[in-house]
Amino acid sequence: MQLRPKLIALVALMAVAVGCSVAFFLWSLEAVTRVRFENPWLLWFLPVAGMGVVWLYHRHGGDSEGGNNLILDRLHDPGGGVPRRMAPLVLFGTLVTHLFGGSAGREGTAVQMGGSIASAVARQFRLDAAQLPALLMAGVAAGFGAVFGTPLAGAVFAVEVVMIGRPKLRALPVCLLASYLGDWTCRAWGVGHAHYHIDGVAGPLGAGYLDLGMVGKVALAAVAFGLVGWLFAAVCHWLSAGLKRWIPNPVWRPAVGGVGVIVLFLIVGRADYLGLGVWSPDPAAVTLASLFESPGSHPWAWLWKLAFTAVTVSSGFKGGEVTPLFFIGAALGSALAGLLGAPPELFAGLGMVAVFAGASNTPVASTLMGIELFGLGYALPIALACGVAFLCSGHAGIYPSQRFALKKPFWRRPR
Repeated sequence: MQLRPKLIALVALMAVAVGCSVAFFLWSLEAVTRVRFENPWLLWFLPVAGMGVVWLYHRHGGDSEGGNNLILDRLHDPGGGVPRRMAPLVLFGTLVTHLFGGSAGREGTAVQMGGSIASAVARQFRLDAAQLPALLMAGVAAGFGAVFGTPLAGAVFAVEVVMIGRPKLRALPVCLLASYLGDWTCRAWGVGHAHYHIDGVAGPLGAGYLDLGMVGKVALAAVAFGLVGWLFAAVCHWLSAGLKRWIPNPVWRPAVGGVGVIVLFLIVGRADYLGLGVWSPDPAAVTLASLFESPGSHPWAWLWKLAFTAVTVSSGFKGGEVTPLFFIGAALGSALAGLLGAPPELFAGLGMVAVFAGASNTPVASTLMGIELFGLGYALPIALACGVAFLCSGHAGIYPSQRFALKKPFWRRPR
């Protein structure tokens, strides 16, 4: 792929627009989350809110209902591109999900806004069909890099997620440009990102953590991370297929899902597993941040978050899965550290990125994300955990439109 001046200029223009959109999204997400914490009664209206969003998509969304999988389908076959309406619809739908307490993420919103804006720029400036996939991948990179503040991981995610085992490396230069520029633009608006820390670095690249005993512990935990990533994807696919079969009218599915979330909340008796899960005004709440500060104190938090999120996203609510997967992975890593006699903060960090690696089938991007989040001093254990989790997570990831150029050992090749 030739990096023509026109393509470079369009990538830069698009990345700035995506960075601004993600900044507005993150600011709005923080605002609606605060409103929900101040008004916990909003949860009781989650079923109705979900019905309204799905009705809006059904009536006016067109192909936008395809979400992240539509972006991947267009990368395989550009076709008609991505609808412009996808960006405002997914932004509105995600904010509604979080305002009323649905357990969802934010990467899906950023990726879809990036793809939608990239496709709109391509149409406006009549970009030829050969260069459209590169611009779409750059849009994905800009959205992912900006929403998490991990531009290197965002660029690699965009080229890795399309075809497992055969990354689209020709598009990597434009994805790097877009991801770093999108992240820079988002930060320029004063939007910050959550920071997580692992205390203590042992040797260069974390080599001191990899004596024979620790290698075994990391590998064993990584098997669990991969299996839980597979479990999450499998439960989501099973629930989604079941709801489509049992409830033909899509507008009623989020009503059932919303009731399911409320029932789970009543069983648990706590609001810890609602919403994004990154922070809470309640100092005793289980959050992604607390899993690093008070490791090992909530051994089943990962399972509760998995259940809340699977019910939410499978029934049609908008958002994404990645941040809940971070929560699930950090909680599982923290619990396993106590069983294995391992450093709890390290295993919380490993689980945070390795469960995502397994569920998304993006081990390289997940490794780079871990390095960007926690530092180069943990590179080797992060790479080991993400690699093993990827191998142990099967082929049914959270993005059904992914294609595979390799077969994982011990798993049946997908049809």
